Amino acid sequence: MTSARMTDAAPFAPSATAVESGRAIRRRVTVARGNAAFWVRPIRWRLAATDTAVVFASIATATAGGPATEPAVLSASRSQYAAIAGLTAITWLACIASSHTRDDRVLGMGALEYRRIATATVFEFGILALIVLVAGLHLTRTFVLIALPVGLFGLLLERWLWRKWLLAQRRMGKYLARAIVVGEASDAEYVVHRIGERRGVGYRVIGVATNSPSHPFFDEGGTSVPVVAAIPDVGDRARELGAEAVIIAGRTPGDSEFIRELSWQLEGSGAELVLSSPLTDVAGPRIHFHPVEGLPLIQVEIPQFEGGKHALKRGFDLVAASLGLLVIAPVLLAIAVAIRLDGPGPILYAQDRVGRDGRTFRMLKFRTMVPDADQRLRALAALNEGSGPLFKLHDDPRVTSVGRFLRRHSLDELPQLFNVLRGDMSMVGPRPPLTCEVEEYEGHVHRRLLIKPGLTGLWQVSGRSDLEWDEGVRLDLYYVENWSLTGDLMLIWRTLRVVLRGDGAY
Repeated sequence: MTSARMTDAAPFAPSATAVESGRAIRRRVTVARGNAAFWVRPIRWRLAATDTAVVFASIATATAGGPATEPAVLSASRSQYAAIAGLTAITWLACIASSHTRDDRVLGMGALEYRRIATATVFEFGILALIVLVAGLHLTRTFVLIALPVGLFGLLLERWLWRKWLLAQRRMGKYLARAIVVGEASDAEYVVHRIGERRGVGYRVIGVATNSPSHPFFDEGGTSVPVVAAIPDVGDRARELGAEAVIIAGRTPGDSEFIRELSWQLEGSGAELVLSSPLTDVAGPRIHFHPVEGLPLIQVEIPQFEGGKHALKRGFDLVAASLGLLVIAPVLLAIAVAIRLDGPGPILYAQDRVGRDGRTFRMLKFRTMVPDADQRLRALAALNEGSGPLFKLHDDPRVTSVGRFLRRHSLDELPQLFNVLRGDMSMVGPRPPLTCEVEEYEGHVHRRLLIKPGLTGLWQVSGRSDLEWDEGVRLDLYYVENWSLTGDLMLIWRTLRVVLRGDGAY
């Protein structure tokens, strides 16, 4: 009987080889977990320190302000108020940490880091309110009204300052994860170029693995990137070079089988496996993963151009344009006086532009050119420096002295806030095109007209007049299909910095 039981159990008993193999895998995984990129840990500690300082400062501000404004509530127990303040600080910091706001995948890029900070903060105060309600504790309205906005603003400002510092460091070649790009020559070349063009993504390409060893690779700055391995050997080569990321560019021989084998080979190396999505210009929020019985399905949301999301955008436009006009009214008056003193002609210039669904509207601008500028355009056509159907001229003789300053800092576009109020434009959107430009549109370029044009947009913060036509179209189409209210707020903030410097405007 005993012998029979041992025989029956034998097939399920792991062999010595299997046990050793399992231990080796566990050792590799343990090493990988402790082998994060060298630059991540010090930055996480710095973020944790400044997060803690901001949280305690906001709690201290609320604690100081509460008793002064609502002494009746606090007279029962100041110790109770102090306990709530301490509990708030601890749980707030715990929410920030558990929301992965210091994950290296969100540091230095995109809006996700800011969204996580905001979500963690709002969640914290929601939990706090529930605890106070259930426990029957006293909590002043002042505490919430001070700690929540002061703390949230402080956290977002602190993270933004750290991001500026990190991006500056990356532009100097620091705090970049060493990466190997894997793929066919054309796919690898595209990824190498884009990473070299945007240091903010956090990678520095140290080599390419391809089956075309004679193909030369150069990043955006013209630096040569060597071919370090054939595609099947990239796992071993990544270990030898100490790569911190292996980026798959496009299709590879074997596809899913190759990717699975490569992920196993990278275990214990500390390198992450990154897939360059073939879903060109589709933003992350539109991509959803649905694993079904071992089948990983990727769902891509189809862009929607109606509904609550767009109603919210319109509401934001009305509030932002109204407040903006109130705040800058003295500036508008000063500009109007300067234009009048600079020479004859109207203060405002109205031009027909094409808006949503191809409808034309009169777009307002401060006049920056001589009154007969339109009549003199034909004589300057041969000097056009713009690409595509755009007319651009660095030293346009039609621009007035005041107009040159207004153009450099985009002050001539401020009257478009009235177009936003009227509903012809949005605060953020594609560049408003001329009718003659739309007549030359080909195929998919008409998708720019699916939403309202904007006072600012990706084109405004990515080079303005220095942009090539094709790049401007690509940015506008990307915005049309992937915009979000959070992204709009970030674009408005970036616009303020760009116009102050006067980059790409003439």
